[in-house]
Amino acid sequence: MTLSWKIVIDCADPHAQAAFWSAALGYTIEDNSVLIEQLLAAGHIDSSMITTVSGRAAFRGLQAVRHPDDPVQEITGTGLGRRLLFQQVPEPKTVKNRLHLDLHAGPEHRRAEVARLCELGATVLQEVKEPGTEHVMMSDPEGNEFCVQ
Repeated sequence: MTLSWKIVIDCADPHAQAAFWSAALGYTIEDNSVLIEQLLAAGHIDSSMITTVSGRAAFRGLQAVRHPDDPVQEITGTGLGRRLLFQQVPEPKTVKNRLHLDLHAGPEHRRAEVARLCELGATVLQEVKEPGTEHVMMSDPEGNEFCVQ
């Protein structure tokens, strides 16, 4: 049996994180408005659990981004492939991530990609030049580390 998966990232503002990462990766922000309407109509959620983002209903504390070429479950708008789910939590990030994303731009595009990500709100933490690797350690707008290779 092959398992499906997604990476869940705790954050303060899932919609801002989704906007950053969708732009950073060229991913699509998931549209869960149909699912939200179904859940509201069935009484499974109430209006305090939703917000409006870009003119459509969205979960207040969750937002996912998905690869644009991957399949989508039509009933829910949920991606069925490569996904990042941003989940709102009350506590701030306090320590280094135990898991991070590596973005592979290639040596010829690394500098331009780092500049583009900085324009989106990322921060350069460190440039690493070691035997066998050269990459830039960065953080997203909420301080989650990632690398550009």
